Amino acid sequence: MLWVKTLHIMFVTSWFAGLFYLPRIFVNLAMVPDGSTAERDRLLLMGRKLYRFMAPLMVLTLVFGLWLWMGYGIGSGSGWMHAKLAIVIVLLGYHHACGRLLRRFEAHGNTRSHRWYRWFNEIPTIALLLTLILVVVKPF
Repeated sequence: MLWVKTLHIMFVTSWFAGLFYLPRIFVNLAMVPDGSTAERDRLLLMGRKLYRFMAPLMVLTLVFGLWLWMGYGIGSGSGWMHAKLAIVIVLLGYHHACGRLLRRFEAHGNTRSHRWYRWFNEIPTIALLLTLILVVVKPF
């Protein structure tokens, strides 16, 4: 079980690195001046590569998390686990929202400011903090 837990933590950490950084690329894309195609193309390439890298990390996070939950009963029937699972669902939606935003940038369809993306970038930070509190403190 400790191997499964270790792998889950490793993949969660790796996935979160992408969830933290991809929206930062969006901030920079939103700030690219008109006509700066080289900068825009480079940022889009970085964003595409990162998003493709994040997808298997998300899947592996879910696989090892489900293995812990279903195979070993960790947190089964506990309120903190239900709250954690709700946060995971929000993060899955956030991950897919990042993909939609990336496609919008690729199609020259972005309508949001860099400030909006700065706030959007805070969602995974808040989710991580809440998840850590739930897992470590187990308040309910």
